[in-house]
Amino acid sequence: MQTPSDGHAAVRIVAASPEVARRVAEVLRHCFAATEQRSYPAGPDGGTLLDLTVDTTRAAEPARSWLETSRSGQRAAGGGGTASGNGPAEAAAE
Repeated sequence: MQTPSDGHAAVRIVAASPEVARRVAEVLRHCFAATEQRSYPAGPDGGTLLDLTVDTTRAAEPARSWLETSRSGQRAAGGGGTASGNGPAEAAAE
């Protein structure tokens, strides 16, 4: 997989059905400008794999608020945040 350009993120969604994958992609498109999605069979056992690229430089609400808070938090913490945003408390809840 090719690394996306600065400000963009490649997103891969794996779901049991195409409808579930499309619903997740739709939520992402409400928050970020995104490329056209591409979907594929996930594997021999079924499921759907959906790929799209989001442009984090063109974020809509609520992602814009989250990104601004995240950036200011990274500056305060020295940039040690995780890409997923899962801290110890969130990881334990999973």
